[in-house]
Amino acid sequence: KVRHIIMDGGSTDGTAEVVKPYLNDDTEFISKPDKGPADAINQGLALSDSEFVCWLNADDVYEPGALERATALLEANPKASFCFGYCPIINENGIEIRKFITRFKELFFHVSSKIVLQTLNYISQPSVLFRTSAVREAGELRVDLKAAWDYDFLLRMWSLGPGIRVKSVQAYFRWTPQSISGQNFELQFKEAFSAVVKQAGYWKPWIWIHWISIRFIILLY
Repeated sequence: KVRHIIMDGGSTDGTAEVVKPYLNDDTEFISKPDKGPADAINQGLALSDSEFVCWLNADDVYEPGALERATALLEANPKASFCFGYCPIINENGIEIRKFITRFKELFFHVSSKIVLQTLNYISQPSVLFRTSAVREAGELRVDLKAAWDYDFLLRMWSLGPGIRVKSVQAYFRWTPQSISGQNFELQFKEAFSAVVKQAGYWKPWIWIHWISIRFIILLY
């Protein structure tokens, strides 16, 4: 059974009318001002009473069966704090784009570890399912970050238990010039580097590999 909590920042763009037909005992709609996406997600996570939790931005989509596969994997691996899977990037029309970036990140799936995650942000947040007990221990997403709060959260989660891979496409991340990543990708990389340094310090060799990879990805963008 899946409980849906739809968080809306008090918008007046007709979102409430779009959502209304889908509301039921398992789907709740909350519309009120917030301090940004991270704050809205924190509010939603605080309301959850499930064993596992996740969030999905309005323009991203799940692959059918994704939550069932992820739940089964976490149930079979009680020491894992979260699981993740493959997550192609799509445009506003649902067509896969930036395939090279996706394939590059997928190379690191086979050597997943906390150090590898500190070296490169290779996990796409839409594909992730979290264990709620670990989420409570990790604390809230940082509302002071504008674009890398999900990566910072994944770093903290891995300190509580490893992330494990679902060997299938779990979700699709939609990239457009107007999206958070599209408008703030340089800020996102700057914040990500700051989050890694805060956790691991400056003097680990893989921290500077992270910095070099950021320069490379910015060139690709």
